[in-house]
Amino acid sequence: MIIETQEKLDIVRRILDEKKAENVEVIEISKRTLMADYFVICNGTSNTHIKAIADGLIVDGKQVGLRKDHAEGYAQAKWVLVDYGDIIVHIFAAEEREYYDLESLWKETQVKLDREPEAEPAQ
Repeated sequence: MIIETQEKLDIVRRILDEKKAENVEVIEISKRTLMADYFVICNGTSNTHIKAIADGLIVDGKQVGLRKDHAEGYAQAKWVLVDYGDIIVHIFAAEEREYYDLESLWKETQVKLDREPEAEPAQ
């Protein structure tokens, strides 16, 4: 069964809500990179909470048809990445989220893309 991106995003959001993930932010990156369509960024309150969020995505997600391509960072539980191909979920400890600030980085790329002048037609 293939799950379309928007349905997959809805499932991810629901699981994050059920696991009480904090400060969930969805950033569409499809027009800026080929790596994925969306980044979903959130944080947990402790290493245990971060692992519980990741477990929810991996285990509960699998029960409803989500298949992860890759996961990393689980052992340290400071920044866990769960990759679903078209959606990449970043689960941070609050300090790491603030330090790496992925939201600002990706928002800044959009601002730069919005400011780039369109190429003029060749004459």
